[in-house]
Amino acid sequence: MKIAIVGLGKMGSQIAKKLHEDKHTVIAHNRSSGSVDEMASLGMIPAYTKEEVTKYFDKEQIIIWIMVPSDVVDQELDSWLKIIPKGSILIDGGNSDFRLTKKRAEKVLENGSVLMDVGTSGGVWGYKNGFSMMTGGDENTFKIIEPILKTLEKPYGAYYHFGEPGSGHYVKMVHNAIEYGMMESIAEGYRFLKEGPYKNIDLVASGEVWQHRSVITSWLNELTVNALKENIDLKDVEGIVKESGEARFALEMAKDFKIEAPSIQAAFDVRLASQKGEVNFATKLLALMRNQFGGHNINGK
Repeated sequence: MKIAIVGLGKMGSQIAKKLHEDKHTVIAHNRSSGSVDEMASLGMIPAYTKEEVTKYFDKEQIIIWIMVPSDVVDQELDSWLKIIPKGSILIDGGNSDFRLTKKRAEKVLENGSVLMDVGTSGGVWGYKNGFSMMTGGDENTFKIIEPILKTLEKPYGAYYHFGEPGSGHYVKMVHNAIEYGMMESIAEGYRFLKEGPYKNIDLVASGEVWQHRSVITSWLNELTVNALKENIDLKDVEGIVKESGEARFALEMAKDFKIEAPSIQAAFDVRLASQKGEVNFATKLLALMRNQFGGHNINGK
């Protein structure tokens, strides 16, 4: 299939590479030309303007996968709606608020095109391991873009169409909220080992034992062990932990629907407190975990 990937950051570039290597025709576009040049060197079609993107589709149906920060999605969609023909497909693969996705899908439909939401997980490992993709939007359009998802799930990923617009981003939001709670529990546990009554507990050995079919065996714990192997004393880690917005969206929704979420709330509050200077061994480990799976800056910048 021919598809444009817009936003060539940590995940967008991996998505582009994975599709290109599976013989899809990839048009690469980004605000910075350097990222476009890099994709062009790999054999993709470079597009330095939005107009160039649409030109390369000629008379084919335009399919654009957008991977940009959630706070610029509206601006991005408005720009595309001015130049794409009716019948185009826009895909929001980022961490957008599902409530906004529903409204955006209506707006795009009013302009004669379709917006699909594909909440995408896998971090910087998705290129190698495959992405987990939670999809919402028109069912017929889902079938059109399914070959793209089939490529991106290889070899160990997965995808599913959850229904109406916003449902994919909703499932991804819940996923990220769970992630917050799991990460916080793991980080607190290692802090117990580090600062508890036994002063010579081997943190790496503990984590590696846990990884052999214990109840808490997990990819997050594996990444934590890897982080500790590289930096057992967490040197040069400030312990400031950013929040991407999805746990915030989840907690707002929970309040609206009177759903208690104490563990997610507590994990969220820890991140906010870290940004005000309340840091410790656990928040430092959280920062390293985020770096391990997402390539995020270890000092929250």
